[in-house]
Amino acid sequence: MASPSPKSPEQSEKTKQYDRQLRLWGDHGQTALEHGHICLINANALGTEILKSIVLPGVGAITIVDDKIVSDEDIGSNFFLECSSKSLNRGAEALRLLLELNPAVRGHAVQEPPDQILKENPEFFKSFSVVIATALGEKTIQELAQHLWDINVPLILCRSVGFLGSFRIQMREHAVIETHPDNEQTDLRLDVPFQALSDYLNCFDIDAVDLKDHGHIPWIVIIYKAVQKWQSQNANGWPMSRKEKNEIKNIILEFVRKDENDVPISEENFEEAIRAVNTALVPTFLPVKIQELLYCTSATNLSKDSAPFWVMCAALRGFVEGEGKGKLPVKGVLPDMTASTDHYIKLQNLYRTQAAMDAEIVYRKVLQIVAQLHCENISEADVKLFCRHAHDLYLLCGSNIVTEYQLNSSVATFISRHLEEPDVMMVHYIMLRAAEMFQSEHCRAPGDWDPEGDISKLKACVTKVLSDVSCSPFPKDDHIHEMCRYGGAEIHSVSAFLGGCTAQEAIKLITKQYKPVNNTFIFDAASTNSATFAF
Repeated sequence: MASPSPKSPEQSEKTKQYDRQLRLWGDHGQTALEHGHICLINANALGTEILKSIVLPGVGAITIVDDKIVSDEDIGSNFFLECSSKSLNRGAEALRLLLELNPAVRGHAVQEPPDQILKENPEFFKSFSVVIATALGEKTIQELAQHLWDINVPLILCRSVGFLGSFRIQMREHAVIETHPDNEQTDLRLDVPFQALSDYLNCFDIDAVDLKDHGHIPWIVIIYKAVQKWQSQNANGWPMSRKEKNEIKNIILEFVRKDENDVPISEENFEEAIRAVNTALVPTFLPVKIQELLYCTSATNLSKDSAPFWVMCAALRGFVEGEGKGKLPVKGVLPDMTASTDHYIKLQNLYRTQAAMDAEIVYRKVLQIVAQLHCENISEADVKLFCRHAHDLYLLCGSNIVTEYQLNSSVATFISRHLEEPDVMMVHYIMLRAAEMFQSEHCRAPGDWDPEGDISKLKACVTKVLSDVSCSPFPKDDHIHEMCRYGGAEIHSVSAFLGGCTAQEAIKLITKQYKPVNNTFIFDAASTNSATFAF
């Protein structure tokens, strides 16, 4: 084999720098990240920790919106501010030090309050991939959330107060093609083999294979031959139950060679076949969740404004109804197995070729739809990726933060139901919301000036939030006392942990890989407990 041509120094250095993350989301995921543009509102400790974990992997650009002046408190909690930063703009100073982490990232600081930008230049937010907001008051949160919902830009709202932290993701709709499931199902098609695979499998006669080649037969062939023998005695059915699959395993054991003393000879490929019976014999079918996607309104009623995801879903539906005969395209991925190089490569090429043929059919259907609707062009590479992961497509439909803050009946019922559970994390959600209400009413965090005096004021805010969800007041004031003791302060370790979690979610939204958190994440550092809620 000829040696590959050496990469340029720039390419090799870049690959070396991003090696670990390339293993997670691949070249195409890295490209998507490098085209991403993040907007951070308020460069407090939490905000800069979020950006740190986005700048290091190489996001394309960041913009910090912050009109605050650096204070002693900022310097004490924020690692991306220096003593010399005092009395200077917080966003500009944090940006300067963040960009030192990765020279490839572009940055810009806007020294205006977000509510002023929303009023005078609402178009400002349209250019961002994701907007991340921290330390905002209730009124600004709702105005920002509604505006971003209207222009369809994802928002991540974050809070970090004392030992408590949370983030809330708002997006209208988020489609994920590469979900990276922990246990990805193999797609072998042994129950409905395509013609090339059928021809290959049927050319084997295990009993007639030379002894020297017996240990190099791929386990796919072994299982297929065992099923054929089983079907001859079971009216060509398909083994589904545990009993039937055990019968397949027994047939495989009959295939194993024996020595002169009639003792079975251990061969790794036959052992692999026995272990793979349960997964390899899963029937090929169209998953219900994928069927729902292919036949939902967004996929059946296309327009020129339809997202590429829905265009590909429509094309995939055409394939399933036609050439696929009710089945999705072949994945084209073969698991590792003990076999001769010739056998494995030939088998691998069979699956890859069939996957390419199926993807080509879907791509032609995509081209027809694009030509009819005059919508956005979709590359062949995107279609191939879509077909490869068609078994695990995922759609997340979000909700508007404004409906949560207005506490409509469904949200109120959801909160009250979870407050009834013992040791529930929803209590911390109530406290964070009450602290925001306190901030809006008194223009400072609870406990910032007078921890003891603010207890009754914060309790009134808590009571107001609880009454809005038709819940009785807390029997004890422990959580209220604790929130006032925090005084609105950020603990760096808490902000660092939450910042890493939030950055991870932002990267998921940009790369459209892995399933993001659905709605709300809450973290209690005192107990190290966390919870997610979908309002």
